[in-house]
Amino acid sequence: MDIFKNHAGIIKEYRSYITSFSNIADERIRAQIEKDIADGKLWPEPLIQFNPSYEITGSIDSLCEEGLLHEEMRNIFKGYNLYRHQIEAVRAGAEGKDFVVTSGTGSGKSLTFLGTIFNYLLKHKQGAGVKAIIVYPMNALANSQIGELEKFLGKEAPKVTFARYTGQENSQERERILNNQPDILLTNYVMLELMLC
Repeated sequence: MDIFKNHAGIIKEYRSYITSFSNIADERIRAQIEKDIADGKLWPEPLIQFNPSYEITGSIDSLCEEGLLHEEMRNIFKGYNLYRHQIEAVRAGAEGKDFVVTSGTGSGKSLTFLGTIFNYLLKHKQGAGVKAIIVYPMNALANSQIGELEKFLGKEAPKVTFARYTGQENSQERERILNNQPDILLTNYVMLELMLC
């Protein structure tokens, strides 16, 4: 498939469609519109972007072998090779340091903070109750992150427990969360404020 040929074909069809119902009486306006259409002002040039290739520099296994991460992390992130920024962030988190990760979509940013939280909980988990709160600006993000947690931790009796509390839950789900508090709570700022009142 020639993507540029496809693009040109779409533009040609769109130009034909736009001009098919243009019937402008004023000569000056018609001339300007025809010039703008000919110059392509109604549609931009194709945007070409390349996703960066991130350098794979290690794995969760290697960090476990160093003794930096809890051994259970091998099972949670089984088979994951990590990019340089992930290794650096997880290492900083395991050492108790703050970190900020700025990288492109799909580059594994969530793994860096989730891995740090999981590792901390596995090493320091004591008693029941919420130990980590992850606040999302939109429920859609919290909902998609629940899927990530299920992917990593599983749904049934994981060593690290989690729940979503965003106002979408029915009264039975809310009651269950209150009576059986998870290690990690995913919420939004509105529900967090209500919980803290």
